Amino acid sequence: MKFYDITPTISEKMAVFPGDCSFQRNEILSFEKKNHLTLSNIKTTLHIGAHADAPNHYHADGVSIDQRSLEFYMGPCQVVHAQLDNPRRIQPQDIQIEKIVAERVLFRTDSFPDPDYWNSDFSSLSPELVEELAKKNVKLVGIDTPSVDPEDSKKLESHNCIYKNDLAILEGIVLSEVPEGLYQLIALPLKIKGADASPVRAILLPESSCKTVFSSLPQAK
Repeated sequence: MKFYDITPTISEKMAVFPGDCSFQRNEILSFEKKNHLTLSNIKTTLHIGAHADAPNHYHADGVSIDQRSLEFYMGPCQVVHAQLDNPRRIQPQDIQIEKIVAERVLFRTDSFPDPDYWNSDFSSLSPELVEELAKKNVKLVGIDTPSVDPEDSKKLESHNCIYKNDLAILEGIVLSEVPEGLYQLIALPLKIKGADASPVRAILLPESSCKTVFSSLPQAK
């Protein structure tokens, strides 16, 4: 079955927001140490790699990630290319907004090409674009950069516009090999009590293959 894995590999090399906690994996037991199994723990920001922001990350009244409906994170999805001459906030006029037909929209900007190397000059979303997407009943927005707002934003205009319209957010996805078009998204966050975000394993199934895939699954009774 063909699918696109849009999740970057998490490792100690992965770049995180300046000042945030980088990923660390500590191996407690291993076969190399003559133990009977491998056992490890991790320390990391929850905003690592491909991740879902929870509303409590950007609004005082927002719910945590364990309280979010999984319906946000799986279902029909549209990939839109928005490669700008200069990285900046994507405006409605930068894309063909009239061609948005899916409830979930992922933006490929190619402005943060290496997840292991931090660059501050990446594209993000404008609140004007979020408003237009909300009018089209979009329920999730995603982007191939670390944030839907610029790195230096303190007001988090797009995050707060997303909160006002009750959309979900995916950040840090990898879309460099994904053509524009319609897909089925699966990007489920972990059920971490009280958490402000969760890493996800995000994949896209081509729309053409979805009827075959889902028709083969057992039907709920």
